[in-house]
Amino acid sequence: MQVRAEPIAAIATAPGRGGIGVVRVSGPNLSVIIHALCGRALVPRVATYLPFLAADGEPIDTGLALHFPAPHSYTGEDVLELQGHGGPVVMQLLLERVLQAGAQIGLRTARPGEFTERAFLNDKLDLAQAEAVADLIDASSAQAARSASRSLSGVFSQAVHGVVDQLIELRMLVEATLDFPEEEIDFLERSDARGRLARVRESLDALLAQARQGALLREGLHVVLAGAPNVGKSSLLNALAGAEVAIVTAVAGTTRDRIEQAIQIEGVPLVVVDTAGLRDTQDEVERIGIERTWQAVARADVVLHLGDACGSRPASADALDEAIASRLPAGTPVLRVWNKIDLAGVAAHADEQAVWMSARTGEGIELLRAALLRLAGWQGAGEGLFMARERHLQALREARDHLTIAHAHAQRRDEVLDLFAEELRLAQEALNRITGEFGADDLLGVIFSRFCIGK
Repeated sequence: MQVRAEPIAAIATAPGRGGIGVVRVSGPNLSVIIHALCGRALVPRVATYLPFLAADGEPIDTGLALHFPAPHSYTGEDVLELQGHGGPVVMQLLLERVLQAGAQIGLRTARPGEFTERAFLNDKLDLAQAEAVADLIDASSAQAARSASRSLSGVFSQAVHGVVDQLIELRMLVEATLDFPEEEIDFLERSDARGRLARVRESLDALLAQARQGALLREGLHVVLAGAPNVGKSSLLNALAGAEVAIVTAVAGTTRDRIEQAIQIEGVPLVVVDTAGLRDTQDEVERIGIERTWQAVARADVVLHLGDACGSRPASADALDEAIASRLPAGTPVLRVWNKIDLAGVAAHADEQAVWMSARTGEGIELLRAALLRLAGWQGAGEGLFMARERHLQALREARDHLTIAHAHAQRRDEVLDLFAEELRLAQEALNRITGEFGADDLLGVIFSRFCIGK
């Protein structure tokens, strides 16, 4: 649908100084602004080098002007881009001049994400692709950037549409049968409805598995190091980060407050949090640090529960470690890490519950990295991976739940086809929310408000 709206303008490059800066304008009747700033008409989609003129005819800056007539533009509207020198004062003067020249046609400053919102409303992008624009800008790793680019190109949307097409085909059969009640008795057998439903569920499960991988690339993993004092939490943080980011001493309680460090493992972003050692203490500062440790543990995606492998029975937790384990949130993955194997004379090894390693020498660190990825559900980067968000996962899970209920209806001997059909409809509705073919206006407002201004 073509959206009729007043023209908008914004600085489209990041704040601060840079080699170039861009002022972007989108909307109808841009010829007024083009003649005011450029002093001449522009050849469509051809970069023209010229001065950008102030109201008195003096140049504000000199750069490239590009005009993209509708509908062949990012937003689907007429778009003008003025590319000049990237000084903040120059950019602000240029934007003010554009707004002044466009006042007679109702030009205003764009809201955050409004250019991409118009691209969505004008059918240049679907909602999943529009979100991928922001994900590409915010990507924290090369793998995340590649996955966001795939989503922007429509790979994720095409996968969703593939499942929806299967659902539509099954729904057509069901709806047709509902129009002829006398045919309802053996519908499931004649049309292979159960087989068709099984194939839809398989496709959806595969899509959900891929989306979980994409969401992990986007959201990353919050890993908290917890344990008694002097078990090597700060040394482990340094080993994972590959740098001395935390102070390490033989004095118990050296770390008083949490220290966060962003790292990557196979392109998956992680934030590793070093915390104060957990023990009973009368020291007021240390006590506050310990309280913050428990707060960090409560918000963790994964907890690494460190212990000292030098103990007489390293595979069994002492009383303090048992107390730590008892306070960990239910459902949070916990990996036992037995550190200091270099002092204990133990070789590095791992099982499903624990890793034996040395943060000082680095022996066993790769076992720990692999265990972290396993706990996160990472299955390795694939060429077909795309970016996904939590709302996408929620929609996919909702669709899966409706198909599970539909499967239960399909197993009943009385074959309640109207209930079967309703669950299929609800599943399709959930999937359509991903690409924006069905969605509330307030959802769109939340999504685009988180974009940067100028995009």
